[in-house]
Amino acid sequence: MDLETVVVSHGAEELLRRCLRSLREHPPAGEVIVTVVDSGSPDGTPDMVEREFPEVRLIRRGNIGFAAANNLALRKSAADAVLLLNPDTEVYAGTLDTALARLRSEPRIGMVGVKLVTETGELDHACKRAFPTPLSALAHFTGLGRGEDAPDALAQYRATDLGEDEPGEVDAVNGAFMLCRAEAVRAVGLLDEGYWLYMEDLDWCHRFWDAGWKVFYEPRGVALHVKGGSSGARRAPRQEIAFHRGMARFYRRFEAPRSNLLLNAAVYAGIGAKLAASLAITAVGGRGGAAQEERP
Repeated sequence: MDLETVVVSHGAEELLRRCLRSLREHPPAGEVIVTVVDSGSPDGTPDMVEREFPEVRLIRRGNIGFAAANNLALRKSAADAVLLLNPDTEVYAGTLDTALARLRSEPRIGMVGVKLVTETGELDHACKRAFPTPLSALAHFTGLGRGEDAPDALAQYRATDLGEDEPGEVDAVNGAFMLCRAEAVRAVGLLDEGYWLYMEDLDWCHRFWDAGWKVFYEPRGVALHVKGGSSGARRAPRQEIAFHRGMARFYRRFEAPRSNLLLNAAVYAGIGAKLAASLAITAVGGRGGAAQEERP
């Protein structure tokens, strides 16, 4: 099974260098292509790729958004499998072979994610997720669903029914590492470019399941994920707006049709209130700090 790895980068030169080095040092068996889509980097990132990684195919574009930039490469790919990889990740020895082996193990597995760990060695809980409900999303963002003793209904978003070292089917994996069967991508379609940044990964996973393709979490493969490394320690206002618009778009597509009008109104009002609060925090943070939120 030949593989094409697609990395979309907007800046983050040093992180991308580390990512590409890891791909060079730990390639899987078989034919491998690495494509970097530079989405309007304001620094010397694309020149670095051209200079230091001549084996990498480089596509230069403006800042067209994460989904649209990945789709540029997906449309051209002729590989049997495509890995969407964030520039703030690094693969280890055996990571790609393990993920590919899982993808090959069952013909209806359409997407595989691996165990993502932070620089401190802790689990990035977003590497295995359940589709958010209004309750679990509220619990996640307030922190009530993140504690070790949180009830299942509140912790549901983190797919706590599956242990971090237990392989199995999950609703969704993280967009930082999404290994996809090309046949499944052709059946499901490309990433939804209505999402500029954030939530496009959850949307795609939902559409994989809707089309009859399984999404699988494989913890025997491990990759480093520098949380927020490619988007900065704080979201810019445009990123905050994209984040919350993505939440509303995902809810409108998958949850709103089966919910009542009162609940829908409450959810949209909640998203709007959260956006207002996040923009206020971002404004204050510009003069003193605000942490990057975890990708929902």
